[in-house]
Amino acid sequence: MVKGGVPKPIDLSAPEERERVYHILHAVAALAEDTEDYSDILRRYPSPSGTYAKSQLLEAYRRLVAEGAFAPRADLERRLRGRPVRTISGVTPVAVLTEPYPCPGKCIFCPAQHDAPKSYLDGEPGVLRALQYNYDPFAQTAGRITALNAIGHPVDKVELLVLGGTWSCYPAEYQEWFLRRCFDAMNETESATLQEAHLENERAPHRNVGLVIETRPDCITPQALVGLRRNGVTKVQIGAQSLEDRVLLLNRRGHTVAQTRKAVSLLRLGGFKVVLHWMPNLLGATLESDLADFARLWSDPALRPDELKVYPTALIEGTTLYDLWAAGEYAPYEEADLIELLVKCKTLVPPYCRINRLMRDIPASYIVAGTRKSNLRQVVQQTMQARGLQCQCIRCREVRGREMHEQQGKGNAGQEFLSTQAGGNGSRIEDVTYDTDATVEHFLQVLTPEERLAGFLRLSLPNAPRTEIPLPEIREAAMIREVHIYGPAQELGQRGWGEQHRGLGTQLLEIAGDLARKAGFRELAVIAAVGTRPYYRERGFVEGELYPIRRL
Repeated sequence: MVKGGVPKPIDLSAPEERERVYHILHAVAALAEDTEDYSDILRRYPSPSGTYAKSQLLEAYRRLVAEGAFAPRADLERRLRGRPVRTISGVTPVAVLTEPYPCPGKCIFCPAQHDAPKSYLDGEPGVLRALQYNYDPFAQTAGRITALNAIGHPVDKVELLVLGGTWSCYPAEYQEWFLRRCFDAMNETESATLQEAHLENERAPHRNVGLVIETRPDCITPQALVGLRRNGVTKVQIGAQSLEDRVLLLNRRGHTVAQTRKAVSLLRLGGFKVVLHWMPNLLGATLESDLADFARLWSDPALRPDELKVYPTALIEGTTLYDLWAAGEYAPYEEADLIELLVKCKTLVPPYCRINRLMRDIPASYIVAGTRKSNLRQVVQQTMQARGLQCQCIRCREVRGREMHEQQGKGNAGQEFLSTQAGGNGSRIEDVTYDTDATVEHFLQVLTPEERLAGFLRLSLPNAPRTEIPLPEIREAAMIREVHIYGPAQELGQRGWGEQHRGLGTQLLEIAGDLARKAGFRELAVIAAVGTRPYYRERGFVEGELYPIRRL
């Protein structure tokens, strides 16, 4: 159990606090079954120190039930405990926020609150947690790990998501300190340097299996990639927002589509997983132009992201966009039109991409006009099912803890499908091959007999001139950008239902090595997270300056 930054149990002996907890429990129990976000209720009944954490409420609920003061309700306990979908992807995500800091962007849709990082709102769940800990990285990480553990999630494999705006704009000293303290929390020990914390994490109780930051396209340079790798970063989120320069200019994004394309290419050549943010309903966009814009994500070889976050533009009071709306110069899409647009968009997504979000986690009370549905993804999926449509993205196909129905579909044009060999338990490994502007990508996916996704590996074979590869260390190497085995997160060394720890990762590595060797590469590199280094050492990789590399 992590120590430090742990929410204290609620004092049920205090009449006022006990009454607040009763109000919260009854209000949460009364929510519609498909409503996951109840942050508005938590703000309505705040604790003396801010807002209650889920772990506090779950513990208080169980005490009240034990006392006979509250009738047990399985649906309420499930909602307080948190759904297993949080760790169904095999790892436990832990999101922490950097403190407010100036951003070079002047985006007209972006809120700016003094107590929240740029583009974030003080009512968002992540910001509420960060404010509870005064943006302290150790306390945020420790508190989140403890809270997730308290509601039943394994916490030995942690994907750390550093959110809060443009990471690249924070001073290097702050970046090093912030990450070191996050690793100290995962390690449950103190360290003098970030490098020391990295080494400690290889045997820590909470291993880091992925490190994610978010930044702008115009901040990605070859020199920036070196710093990201030294910090242990494996995945980068970029705010592309639109693929039309006209729209970017109208919304004062401060970068161009060419810069987005270049950033994605550099990141991919550096081995990073690439997550793009895309925003429909920006000023100057239409439903028709947005659909065409979304299609460019896949038709443009310089893009084709690994993951995608779709953030329909939220109209927030205090922004320039709000002023334009008040003047009649901007209008949010009607909810039905937005749902129709997202249905069409999801039918275009190729099987190598994961759609992480279809809606920002903004409380409905902040949105002035437009859709306020927190379960927009579910509504879109239900609409697709009613029409017999299916999304082929990773999230919609990954193995879950229930019986799945077989999905049909042959993918998008321009992708080559090769069945390479059989996997375990009747599964097969299929190679989805596609070109980018600088690489040939092999998405090796493990499919169950029911066509569910049990795991995958991303292999990049650079075809750009060696001098264009941003880091000299990997100029002779094919690059493994991700290995991911799906199923509920399991503790290190444990076996259970699902696909983790059954040798699929090793099998995928061997297939990747064969593909790279046949393509003429001398070396196979991998962008390894700090906590996964021992895994790759056991499989013949030798650590270089920034990447583990294996001779072929």
